[in-house]
Amino acid sequence: MINTNMPILVIGGGIAGITAAVDAAEVGYRVILVEKEAYLGGRVLRMYRYFPKMCPPTCGFEINSRRIRQNPRITVHTLATVDEITGVAGSYTAKIKLQPRYVTGEHAIKDTIINKLTSERANDFNYGLDTTKALYMPHDMAYPPSYVLDRTALSEDDEQMLKAECPPGAIDFNMTEKEITVKAGAIIVATGWRPYDANNLDNLGYGICKNVITNVMMERLAAKSGSAGGEITRPSDGKKIENIAFVQCAGSRDKNHLPYCSAVCCMASLKQARYIREKNPDATVTIFYIDIRTIGREEKFYYEMLEDSNVQFIKGKVAKITQASDDHSLVLDVEDTLSREKLHSGFDMAVLATGMVPNTADAKLPYKTAYDEYGFIDAAKNTDGIYAVGCASRPCDVSRASKAGTGAALKAIQCMMGGE
Repeated sequence: MINTNMPILVIGGGIAGITAAVDAAEVGYRVILVEKEAYLGGRVLRMYRYFPKMCPPTCGFEINSRRIRQNPRITVHTLATVDEITGVAGSYTAKIKLQPRYVTGEHAIKDTIINKLTSERANDFNYGLDTTKALYMPHDMAYPPSYVLDRTALSEDDEQMLKAECPPGAIDFNMTEKEITVKAGAIIVATGWRPYDANNLDNLGYGICKNVITNVMMERLAAKSGSAGGEITRPSDGKKIENIAFVQCAGSRDKNHLPYCSAVCCMASLKQARYIREKNPDATVTIFYIDIRTIGREEKFYYEMLEDSNVQFIKGKVAKITQASDDHSLVLDVEDTLSREKLHSGFDMAVLATGMVPNTADAKLPYKTAYDEYGFIDAAKNTDGIYAVGCASRPCDVSRASKAGTGAALKAIQCMMGGE
C-alpha cells in the first residue's frame, strides 16, 4: 500500500528536480515542484548539446514537460522560493513565496504588441549576451509556456501601450507577491548551481578583453536559439573564429577562488572544441590544461580530439590574458611545461572553463542542514526526510544528475512508507 496522503516537495526545477518529480508522481505520489526561475529546465536547458549523446537538451525536456503536463499529481510553482521549512520527516510544513508574473494566461498576447515595446532587459537565459523586451517569453520551449513581465524594465509609455492594446485581463499590473503554505512528507533539494563569477578573474581578461567569454556563454553562442543564431563568432566584431583558446581550471583548483575540481569542465571544453570544428572546419583549437579529467565512458571524447590535427593540447596554467590593440586578438601568458616555451598569441577568442558553485553556497536551505566547506549539502549527513541531489550535493553532469533524481525519489518514497 502506498501512502499518498502527503505530497513530496521538490525544490528546484532543473534536470535532477524534474526527474525526481516525474518519477515519484508516476508511481502514485503527489508532488509539489518549486522553481525560482520563470521556467523549468535549469542550466541544462541553456546548453547547446550535452554529452555523452551530444543531443540538444530540448529533446529530453520536451518529453519531461509532457510527462508533467499529463500528470495531475504534479503541481508546479515557478518564480517561487521556499522561505521556511518546519517539522520532521513524514510531516513538514513549508512556506513558499510566489513572485508576480503579471501575465495571467487568460488571453493570448499578439506578437504585434510585443514588437511595439521599446523597453528592454538583459537576457539572462543567454547569460546577458543579448536583450529581450520587457514583456518576454523566457525561451522557445518555456514551461509553463507563458510570457513574463519585468516591471523594473518597463517604461511608463510601454505600460500605457500594454494597457491600451492587450486584451482586458491579459496583464494584471496589480499582481503582488504571495505566500502559500504546503505540507510535505519528504523534501528533495535540487537547487542546482551557478557558474563561478568570471569577474573575479581579471587577470584572465574577463570584462576587460571583449573576446574573452565563459564556457556557459559558449553554449549559448553555439545554440541556434542563442544570441548569435548558432554562429560562433567573436563578440568584438563578428569575425569568424579561426583560432580559439580554451583555458581550463579558470579559477578552479585555486585556493583564492574555487579550491575544488568541478569534474565536468574538461568534458565541457572538449565538447565545445567539437562545436568549433563542426561549425568552422578550418579553425584551430588550443586547449591549455593542468590535467585533463574525463568521466567514465566519456573518455572517448578526449581520444577523439587527440586525433584531430587542428586541436592542440598544451599543459600549462594561463597566468594572464591581454588584448592586442590593433585587431582585438588575444595574447595568453602561459608556459608550456613540456616544451618550456612562453607566450601564445594571435587567438581570436578565449573561453574560460569556470567551475560550478552550488546555489546553496549563497542561499542556504531554510532548515538545519549540514554543508561541506564549499557550500554543497553534505549528503553523508542528510537529515531524515530531506535529500540533496544533483549539483546541490556535488558537481556532476546531466546523466548523473538524472540518476540522482531517481534515487532521491526512491528515498523519499521509502521515507513516506516509514522505511527510515
